[in-house]
Amino acid sequence: MCPDPAILCRRIPGLLGTAAATLLLAVVGMPTPAAACSICRCGDTTFNALGRDGYAAAGWRLALDWERFDKDEGEAEEGQESQVENRTTALVSYGFNDRFTLAARVPYSRRELTESEEGESETTRTDGLSDPEIYAQLRLWASSFAGDLGRRASLTGTLGVKTPWGENDLEAGGERLDEHAQPGTGSTDVFGGLGFLYLLDARSALFASASYRAMGENDRGYRYGDVASASFAWEHKLGRRFDGVLALDARSAGKDREDGVADGDTGGELLYLSPRLLVDLGRGLVLRAGAQVPIADDLNGHQTERAVLNVGMTWVLAP
Repeated sequence: MCPDPAILCRRIPGLLGTAAATLLLAVVGMPTPAAACSICRCGDTTFNALGRDGYAAAGWRLALDWERFDKDEGEAEEGQESQVENRTTALVSYGFNDRFTLAARVPYSRRELTESEEGESETTRTDGLSDPEIYAQLRLWASSFAGDLGRRASLTGTLGVKTPWGENDLEAGGERLDEHAQPGTGSTDVFGGLGFLYLLDARSALFASASYRAMGENDRGYRYGDVASASFAWEHKLGRRFDGVLALDARSAGKDREDGVADGDTGGELLYLSPRLLVDLGRGLVLRAGAQVPIADDLNGHQTERAVLNVGMTWVLAP
């Protein structure tokens, strides 16, 4: 799965080997990146988008992803919201060397919010720019070179900011739309994390990550709950062109607050089982497809979260 077998595969075999370390950083999250925590993605978005070469090699990396989110909040008798989001995200990163990388993510969101009460429902559809993110990744420690494996273990850190530049003032009929229908959150958030990678052999790797995202409050007095997330994954090469990943992604989110008042149907804990398949198409192109399937939850109030679907393409440019 390495675009340049003569160099990259010799250093750390397997496309997801280094991706693992990137996953470890736990940005999105990135996201949950660029998404309100009422609809968000666990795991490391850089790892998902760029694979193991997302941080450990110099040069440019480009990625384009489509994701679908789906959840319900509240009770039908008292008022229920059904949210569906289709998000397209462009990512660009530049590695100055094998230790330091800068990256930016720019999402575009299409949302469908259906509000139901007393047997009647109304659907609002919106689309627009969501909140871009800018972040840096730094390898803090790495083991000595171990033969053909290269650096067998590494520790990496990530620090970044989600900007308030997305659209957060969409209106209909002269009135501002519901917060959950807005493509952007209107807030400035900061996030950071640590990740650890261990290469089992030339075909397999283990990786784990932990991260935290502190949410800001927007001009309307709305603040999404802070999010802590963690991931543990196993990567294995399935052949010359295929890599497989099986991960457990966990998320713990606080309740959303509006003018200081907590929303009882937001936040809580969730555990996903996340399989993913990568296909090396050659010429630096990698096709990715995966899902995050909820397998356990302890969500506040009345909430239902469904599987998150992801399809993407990565282009690795030779330095």
